[in-house]
Amino acid sequence: MWAASCLASCCAACACDACRTVVSGISRRSARIAYCGLFALSLIVSWILREVAAPLMEKMPWINHFHSTPDREWFETDAVLRVSLGNFLFFTILAIFMIGVKNQKDPRDSVHHGGWMMKVICWCILVILMFFVPNGVISFYESSSKFGSGLFLLVQVVLLLDFIHGWNEKWVGYDEQFWYMALLVISLVCYVATFSFSGLLFFLFTPSGHDCGLNTFFIVMTLILVFMFAIVTLHPSVSGSILPSSVISLYCMYLCYSGLASEPRDYECNGLHKHSKAVSTSSLALGLLTTVLSVVYSAVRAGSSTAMLSPPSSPRAGSGKPLLPLDKADEYREEKEKSKPVTYSYSFFHLIFSLASMYSAMLLTGWSTSVGESGKLVDVGWPSVWVRIVTGWATAALFIWSLVAPIIFPDREF
Repeated sequence: MWAASCLASCCAACACDACRTVVSGISRRSARIAYCGLFALSLIVSWILREVAAPLMEKMPWINHFHSTPDREWFETDAVLRVSLGNFLFFTILAIFMIGVKNQKDPRDSVHHGGWMMKVICWCILVILMFFVPNGVISFYESSSKFGSGLFLLVQVVLLLDFIHGWNEKWVGYDEQFWYMALLVISLVCYVATFSFSGLLFFLFTPSGHDCGLNTFFIVMTLILVFMFAIVTLHPSVSGSILPSSVISLYCMYLCYSGLASEPRDYECNGLHKHSKAVSTSSLALGLLTTVLSVVYSAVRAGSSTAMLSPPSSPRAGSGKPLLPLDKADEYREEKEKSKPVTYSYSFFHLIFSLASMYSAMLLTGWSTSVGESGKLVDVGWPSVWVRIVTGWATAALFIWSLVAPIIFPDREF
């Protein structure tokens, strides 16, 4: 018994030392990746608690205060939402705190890049405290997360547009026949996948013998947008590339599928009701992977500004002596380093994580809607359908705007 106690103490001490070593090794350049790691940790914690926390939460009177105990699914969803709310508050507080940071001389710059042990502790405290808040707060956060998830999907669209245009410009910049052929092949593959996907949607979500006008409208509207992309792109005034148009077409068709798949399982036009378990698992895995990749890309993209490449104001290299005494030169260099402008918006950076927290909660709970004392849980519903469909339309609007804006406002840089 004594040996086991000593061994446990040693393991705990080693774990603490390991944590201190890891957080102390986080440099200024790796801070963005560290935030991504913390976000990934929140997903893991949510996943684990969704599987194991239900029996414990049933015994908490401030959570299980219903006349009849809800189903296990209700507690699984509640656990995910509480972890998500703690994660959301953590990043939202940082986003508000970082408003107005312009240069590295601002004391808040060091808060953004350092103090990781304290930040991890604060994150843990916030997550734990969320298990003591009333159910009404969690219910409100659940409803708000549907709209926050839509905003995060729009952020994904902006990042996707930025990536596709950069990809297209890079390959066109090579000015070689091989790269032009590669662009053509990838574009054709995307268009074939788009129209094949649309045929599958008609098969699954417009079954014969049922009045499925709404689903038909969603699919046809998406196809109309696909043709609009091609027409606008190939217009002589635009002189656009077919690659961005094809990729956005495929993405809009995927959003249409995602929305239709979120329809209630008892809806007669939802052809997935017989395979709801398999579809929800695959959609969950794909959605979580997309979320993590989007957040990581946004973190890396946020630091890609060329502000750090501004020409130095120090004298040119090769001069024989420094203009200032050595000590003062070091102080001057350090002061100059601190006064550099920040390379990205810290506030917006944390806001992305806040929205991603909402979106990941919706994915882990199947865009669920808990319904009070009845304890029932609807895995999908019409709010999630409209969030994803409207996101697809917003994607189309943003893409078309990115093509026509330079023509409408030729004097502005887009």
